[in-house]
Amino acid sequence: MNERNIRLLIAYDGTDFAGWQTQKDRRTVQSLIEAALETIHGEKRVLYASGRTDAGVHAAGQTANFYTTIANMEGRRFVPSLNSLLPGDVRVLQAAETSPGFHARFDARRRTYRYHIIAGRAALPHERRYALQVWRRPDINRLNEYARLLRGEMDCSIFASSRDPSKSRTRYIYGASFFVQGDVLVFEISANAFLRRMVRSVTGTLLHYEQRGIAACSLRDILRSADRSLAGPTVPPEGLFLWKVDYYREGL
Repeated sequence: MNERNIRLLIAYDGTDFAGWQTQKDRRTVQSLIEAALETIHGEKRVLYASGRTDAGVHAAGQTANFYTTIANMEGRRFVPSLNSLLPGDVRVLQAAETSPGFHARFDARRRTYRYHIIAGRAALPHERRYALQVWRRPDINRLNEYARLLRGEMDCSIFASSRDPSKSRTRYIYGASFFVQGDVLVFEISANAFLRRMVRSVTGTLLHYEQRGIAACSLRDILRSADRSLAGPTVPPEGLFLWKVDYYREGL
């Protein structure tokens, strides 16, 4: 039987998840969606994602794909079908048939993350799950001086978790910036791929050195050192969102 390839756009609140990837006896996003797919198909279906997110990390634009043997169901109909079987902290936003060879991970060109910071005021109760609380107001101009250093092909060892299995720690960073959205400070960074906990390490490092008043030229030398001991603290996961994933080919 011919299988059709279905691409999904997924959002989730990562607070109560052990991350994206299926883990034995743990609540994960992948395992819940695959269980819903199994219910629909009557057999197991494997879900391929653009990348893993850690425990507590959210997504507004995770991309995934799976193969279906159901011939008489339009791709878009998987949106209500899956959402009827999923808990409220996971939503399928879009579903569509895509090319047979499409792979959510290997065809991804750029991944964009955003980290949200509530600065200089008390977070409202509903915000505490989705942003880092800091009691001072960081200098956004200095932070953007730092962020402009994060561009092009870089050895990102300074931001690497000791548990990261990557053989190479070189990544291509398309750009990074801080901006204010409403009264929330947002850090956005885009790269071809990220090391484990890299975005949280980058965010914590830039905030750390901004608080110390380090000049951008000095931070440039620190970043080039690839010395993990010079990184700032890794910020907690609640402020981090996988925001969107871009692909090489049109229509993917």
